[in-house]
Amino acid sequence: MPLDTTLIAVALGKLAGQLSRRLGAGGGTTLPGTLARRVAPSILRNLSARLAHGAVVVSGTNGKTTTSRMLSEILRTHGERVLHNRAGANLISGLTTTVISATNWAGQLQASMGLFETDEAALPQAVAEVRPRLVLIHNLFRDQLDRYGEVDTVAANWRTALATLPASSTLVLNADDPAVADLGRDMAAHVVYYGLEDTRHATGAAAHIADSQFCRRCGTRYIFSHAFYAHIGHYRCPHCGHQRPQPDVALARLDLHGTTGSQLAITYPGGAVEIALPIPGLYNALNALAASAVAYSLGVPAAQTRQALEAFSAAFGRIERVTAGDGGAPMLIALIKNPVGASETVRMLVEQAPGGRGLHLLIAINDRFADGTDVSWLWDADFEALADAAHMTVSGTRADDMAVRLKYAGLNPERMVIHEHLPAALDAALAALPAGATLYLLPTYTAMLDLREDLAKRGWVRQFWEE
Repeated sequence: MPLDTTLIAVALGKLAGQLSRRLGAGGGTTLPGTLARRVAPSILRNLSARLAHGAVVVSGTNGKTTTSRMLSEILRTHGERVLHNRAGANLISGLTTTVISATNWAGQLQASMGLFETDEAALPQAVAEVRPRLVLIHNLFRDQLDRYGEVDTVAANWRTALATLPASSTLVLNADDPAVADLGRDMAAHVVYYGLEDTRHATGAAAHIADSQFCRRCGTRYIFSHAFYAHIGHYRCPHCGHQRPQPDVALARLDLHGTTGSQLAITYPGGAVEIALPIPGLYNALNALAASAVAYSLGVPAAQTRQALEAFSAAFGRIERVTAGDGGAPMLIALIKNPVGASETVRMLVEQAPGGRGLHLLIAINDRFADGTDVSWLWDADFEALADAAHMTVSGTRADDMAVRLKYAGLNPERMVIHEHLPAALDAALAALPAGATLYLLPTYTAMLDLREDLAKRGWVRQFWEE
């Protein structure tokens, strides 16, 4: 591609981003890339090739935004100048916008390393254009079937893309997810597995939300000796003997501390590290494990990984703590978007309040394109665990559907209020909150963006692209 075409595309993208933010039309996280690609379709490929230390691509159904942010902090602690789509725009247009934002008007990239969170469907194109030195695949669950299709289709597309990685690349895979672990078979790239070894956290997970139950080699149903959630666990095939690979980087011990954080003991070839993680939940501990596995694979010293993770704060809307004004009520925002993610968020809450007793929640369910228009997943999530919640406010475009789901989950309708308008729902939830209590907000993706837009107008948070 002629250099002047790249420069024109960069300039167009930068101007579009500035104009978008100035007019209040958004953070300019996708439009610049969309316009630039029309002028220079290979701009992402060409600019990514200029990264001195290459790029890392992170994908999976749940946890990729938080894991990517963890990795960003680890790499910065290691001294890298990281180019990262921090705002979460994870389609190809968002990745392209990210490289444009890190490129000056002369076409010089102001970063040493790329870190790209990538949508499941966009992963094949991202691998083709970015040509990463490392790819992390976190997990694979049912998520927005109207957009992605069945998990086997997604896994097949991933396998085709990952097979193009050269031997000089590294593939970091979750040993506890059968569909993800199997991606390491017959790959030219170097494969590193990570997994959870502390079987105290096995729950006998509900089979109805387990998507990878059958052997990837012969089709026989797996036997799970330990199931942590959904199909994440320790498994083997009784027919052909295929089983969970032994993790290279393992979470040997995990102590969860309610909604405050957790203590991790991670082992890796030649060493071990203890990490006091300041964000809660089993899934966030696994996010930290995945980030640690990538750091190990990139040669980052364990002490730097620990330093970064112990100072970590979650991405916007993902276990984000907010105060309702000066000295107001504490709130915790936890994104939910599919059965597994919702169930694990509920699990985190009820670990400190069995049955949800004493909890005050606002659940906001939207069915826009970015959420997935099919909300039948609500019936697969374990909302029964919240049956004894003290008060529930329900909002969003599918508020009535959520209210029905909670009624069938056993929640007393007298303890539930429905407000489709989200700002009104937040006001009602705060009004019902006792002094000293925390309001837990569980929104889907676009509901989370709506919620944070309202919080920003109230002056309680900054816009996500300003963080």
